Amino acid sequence: MPQQEFDPATNEIAPESFLAHFRGGFKPNYESRTQVVTGPHSWDLYESSDLPAGLDWRNKDGTNYLSWSKNQHIPQYCGSCWAEASSSTIADRFNILNGLKTMTPVGIDAQMIINCQAGGSCNGGEPSDVFKYAHENGLVHSSCMNYIAQNDLEGLCRDIDVCRDCVGPAPPAGESGIENCQAVSSTRYYIESYFNLNGADKMKAELQNGPISCAIEATDAFDVYDGKSIYSEDVGVPSLNHAIAVVGYGKNDDGQEYWIGRNSWGTYWGDWGFFYMNMYTNNLGIETDCVTGVPTYTKPSASLEMTQ
Repeated sequence: MPQQEFDPATNEIAPESFLAHFRGGFKPNYESRTQVVTGPHSWDLYESSDLPAGLDWRNKDGTNYLSWSKNQHIPQYCGSCWAEASSSTIADRFNILNGLKTMTPVGIDAQMIINCQAGGSCNGGEPSDVFKYAHENGLVHSSCMNYIAQNDLEGLCRDIDVCRDCVGPAPPAGESGIENCQAVSSTRYYIESYFNLNGADKMKAELQNGPISCAIEATDAFDVYDGKSIYSEDVGVPSLNHAIAVVGYGKNDDGQEYWIGRNSWGTYWGDWGFFYMNMYTNNLGIETDCVTGVPTYTKPSASLEMTQ
């Protein structure tokens, strides 16, 4: 059963007939996708033969550049994989940009993304739209809003639902205490350019710059993956329904190549929240539909968006 959600077109709670079209986690909008490209792509700069045999942003030259791993399903179920995968990818790329010189690693707030419907809601969404929103408006730090796995039913992207601070006393049970909260300003995290990509060669090339967000078909078998092997499953033509982040790639002693992925189902899933996926074939479609972008602290100037 989908969560209720706010419909900005009517300024009211959306009817169930509307919600029925938005069930699931990864809900692509292929026809309306845009991209902003300000320079050559990585795959135009690197020859495949010149790329390293392996790359892992959890341990790049002895340094872990990744933001913290998350669980989209607490304190209740929320189909926000699209927001978690994209916000993790963007945060990781800011950590790479900063060289981890900030007081703590950057984290990007997924609840703010949901509150602003910057790509969707707890009933599913489009990761590419998060990059577009970050390009146009910027995102905020994960300390701005606690993740509550819930759609905002009071409005759409009000200042107090972007970044807030609250004072005491604690509210009585069953009350929100919102009257003791106020909106606060926060650093904005922008995306200068963003684009979609697919295929192993392009993914490897772009991973030299940082993690990317990709879609897969999450199956019953993948749900119970324990992280102890390279995952492989033949699903025929993949039906993409879940968004994850790809943070690297490698090759085992038997010569089997694989992707290193990060899920948003908690650290008790897989290998501390990560998984290893077969490359090229039988990989739930992980090489089919990916997106990423270039981080910046400066709001990009108005640019011409190119529709895919």
